[in-house]
Amino acid sequence: MKSMSSAKTILVTMGDLCGIGPEIVAMAVAAPEPDLDARLCVLGDVAVMRRAMAWTGVELPLLHLSSLDELVDLPPRCVAVWQPDGLPAGLLDCCMGAIDAKAGAAAAVCIEAAVRAIQAGKADALVTAPIHKEALHAAGIGYPGHTEMLQALAAEGGGAAPVRMMLANNELRTVLVTIHCSLRQAIDLINIERVLETVRIAQRAMLSFGIAAPRIAVAGLNPHAGEGGLFGDEEIRHIAPAIAQARAEGIDASGPFAPDTVFMRARDVAGHPGEFDVVVAMTHDHGLIPVKYLGVEQGVNVTLGLPFVRTSPDHGTAFDVAGSGRADASSLKAALAMACRLLPLSAPRALRP
Repeated sequence: MKSMSSAKTILVTMGDLCGIGPEIVAMAVAAPEPDLDARLCVLGDVAVMRRAMAWTGVELPLLHLSSLDELVDLPPRCVAVWQPDGLPAGLLDCCMGAIDAKAGAAAAVCIEAAVRAIQAGKADALVTAPIHKEALHAAGIGYPGHTEMLQALAAEGGGAAPVRMMLANNELRTVLVTIHCSLRQAIDLINIERVLETVRIAQRAMLSFGIAAPRIAVAGLNPHAGEGGLFGDEEIRHIAPAIAQARAEGIDASGPFAPDTVFMRARDVAGHPGEFDVVVAMTHDHGLIPVKYLGVEQGVNVTLGLPFVRTSPDHGTAFDVAGSGRADASSLKAALAMACRLLPLSAPRALRP
C-alpha cells in the first residue's frame, strides 16, 4: 500500500458471520492487492473477526478501534476493526453454515453503520462481504438484498436516486434492469422508462470508468429477442423504443440482441476485442450467469447510482465451507481494488473529528 496519510478510506463490512464473510474479509484486508492506495477498516464484531483470523492463519495484530478517527494514525500491517453499536450479543454462539437471525441482524447493523459513516464524511467507499437474504429476512430486515438496502439508506441521507446492479470482471460487464424479484414479477417490471433509465445509468457508469464513448448493447428478454414478435412482444413494445430514445439522447445503445449470443459478442479477450463495453440485461440471471461462468474469483458487484462507491464479491455466503479456512478471498480482493479505482481522483478528504 501507499502512504496512509494520503489514502482514501474504504470500509469493509463482515457480512453474514455464519458464512465465509469474516474469513475472506480477514484474508483480503491482511493481504490486499499490492498497489491498493487506501486505508481499510473492517466493520464487524471483534470476537468474530479474531476467530476468522485464527481460522485463516492471519497472524497480523487486530487493532480494535474505538472510533474511525483512529484511522488517521493506522499503523502498517494490521487488521483494523470498528465494532459498531447495536450488534446482537452472543454472536460466537451462532452455528456456522446455518441461517441465523442474529447473523442477519448483525450484518444489517454493519451495513447501516458503514453508510452513516460515509455520509458523515468519515470514509470514502464501501465494500461488503456476502450476506444471506434468508437470515436478513429472519431478522426482520425488510430488504431483499444489499442493493435495495443501500438505496434506501442513501435516500434517507438525501441521496435518493435510481440504482442498478452491475457485475464486472476483466472480460465482461453487465447491468441489470431488474434485480431481486421473481421472474414473473421481473417481466411485469420491464417498460420503456425502466429500460431507458438503466441505459442512462450504464452510460454514466462507463464514462466514470474512463470510457469516452461507451458502446452499450441491450439484450432482449425473449428467445431470439422475440423474433419479431413471434416469441413475445416486450422487445417491440418496451425495449426497442427505449433504445431509440437513448440514441436520440446521444447514447450509443444498440439492440435488442438475442440474450444467448450478445454476451459472447461483448466479451473482451485476447484475439477477440469486445464489440460492446457493457451489456444491459433485463433479468438477474440473464445478466449474471455469463459473468459468473467466467469465474467468480475476479467478478465484482458494483452498485451504480449511489452517491458513494460500493462494491462486493460476486459470490454468496458459501455455507458449505464456512469455518473451514478454505474460502477464496480473490473476489473480495478484486472488489477492494475496483472500489479504489472508482474513487474520485480528487484529493482525499480528511477524516472529520
